[in-house]
Amino acid sequence: MQRPSNDLRSAASIAVAGSIALAVAMGIGRFAFTPILPMMEADAGLTLKAAGWLAAANYFGYLLGALSAARLPRAWAVRGSLLLIAAVTFAMGVTHAFAPQLMLRLLAGVASAWVLVHVSAWALDRLHALGRADASGTVYAGVGVGIAGAGLLCIALMAAHANSMRTWQVFGVVSLVFTAATWTAFRGDAQQAAAADVVMQPLHWNADRVRVALCYAALGFGYIIPATFLPAMAHRYISDPAVFGLAWPVFGAAAALSTWIAARWLRAVDNRRLWAGAYVLMAIGVGLPVAWPGLTAILIAALLVGGTFMVVTMAGLREARAVAPESATAFIAAITAAFALLQVLGPLVVSAVAHLRHGFEASLLAAVVVLLWAAIILWRPPR
Repeated sequence: MQRPSNDLRSAASIAVAGSIALAVAMGIGRFAFTPILPMMEADAGLTLKAAGWLAAANYFGYLLGALSAARLPRAWAVRGSLLLIAAVTFAMGVTHAFAPQLMLRLLAGVASAWVLVHVSAWALDRLHALGRADASGTVYAGVGVGIAGAGLLCIALMAAHANSMRTWQVFGVVSLVFTAATWTAFRGDAQQAAAADVVMQPLHWNADRVRVALCYAALGFGYIIPATFLPAMAHRYISDPAVFGLAWPVFGAAAALSTWIAARWLRAVDNRRLWAGAYVLMAIGVGLPVAWPGLTAILIAALLVGGTFMVVTMAGLREARAVAPESATAFIAAITAAFALLQVLGPLVVSAVAHLRHGFEASLLAAVVVLLWAAIILWRPPR
């Protein structure tokens, strides 16, 4: 009777460690820029075009990280990446120079991808072995918790009249604190070394794996525009940071709750049907501010996009493990790279059309089309 209790504690420790690591990697390394963006516009004079380039640098770094992740030892990749995220995040608060900031955001993207790929493979493998696949919802809820926490911290710092430089520094310190909390969970051992050998097995492609990769790539372009610019969009309609800043915590809270709910209450739903349904809801959220401009629509969009993008991530990575069980880490890295390539395009599209009349709205509608196409592909049964 003791073993189930030990397994429960083990599953909980795996889920919590993975959740904290993803909160740092994604909530701060990837997306701290989003709630800080209105502050940088106000006190550093950052333009929407320049913001698009900074976001694209981070997402290009994410692409480079995804392409190289499978070649790295797991313990080094996770621990080193979390430390790197803390360092480059703090450094964003040291310089206003655009070129160094581009490099810092690129490095944060690289490290974020390494953490996502290795923590996903580490957690999914161990939870599956323990018969606790449902606990993956807790792992991926860490992304939403990190996003919501970053948004609330930004609101508090804006209320305290902190500028964007000080805010970046605070985020760097917070990253370091939470990295220390997970340090022992990802120590290297013989089991992880054996897992690394499995990672290096060649990945063989077939039609279904290509389809999964393309549909996961669609998420990159589909969600990244609102995920990058939601607070800035809200700032168009209201100047009070306690109000327009709510868009990002709402996004993060919806992301955290959605994975927890999907993993527990929708476990009987096929991964691909869950994935397709989430894309339809996301498309509605992405397109809503175009049809109904205003703060209310943006907050609803935050709920719909935030409430689906991590469900898609969880369902997509679980499906990746199902279709390529013999080389799960390599396939997760491959589809993460495809996703990263498409998400680089989102901010660049915004930068290219931001000066045009209704250019930003057109970029949102393009994302809607991509999401609906992927939903149709996923709904059809695989051959």
